[in-house]
Amino acid sequence: MSTAPRRHDPDRRDRLVDVTIDVIAEHGLAGLTARRIATAADVPLGSVTYHFDGLGDLVREAFVRHSRTMARVFAAHFADVTDRASMLEAATDFVLQGHRASPREWAVAYELYLAALRRPALREVTESWMGSSRQTLQRVLAPDLARALDGVMEGLTMHAILTTAPPTREETRAVLARVLEVTP
Repeated sequence: MSTAPRRHDPDRRDRLVDVTIDVIAEHGLAGLTARRIATAADVPLGSVTYHFDGLGDLVREAFVRHSRTMARVFAAHFADVTDRASMLEAATDFVLQGHRASPREWAVAYELYLAALRRPALREVTESWMGSSRQTLQRVLAPDLARALDGVMEGLTMHAILTTAPPTREETRAVLARVLEVTP
């Protein structure tokens, strides 16, 4: 009896994490199964439990990877900010451009937020992501103001991407100017 040759696949673990992000984006956590992930990654079903301590471990790693990617994009967006006036412009652009994230990326982010409400173990992922955002903003702002701006931007971004009539630039800028205590 001949057996199929073993496939050398050193990137399988990373691919499983990436594919899990894709499956979450497409089906949500409610539609996430080890079988669906294995099929999408074109690997045997046993690979999921071989490389991870169960589906929960894989999901956590996928959310960690996604949040770190989004945090890098956030930091890059605010890299040239030097004062509150330039922070106002960058924050306004951030909100109105949806962090330059795709609907897929936002779907994963909102799945993480909801999962963190239901699974306290995932809160450290959201806390780390929020902490990273605040650190980026604290290059220019005091910690309390960075936290306030981060929260307001998050809410305004959600409103901008989830409505058919997003706020105008002037409306967004006026709200953010109040938070930053600068003249719009």
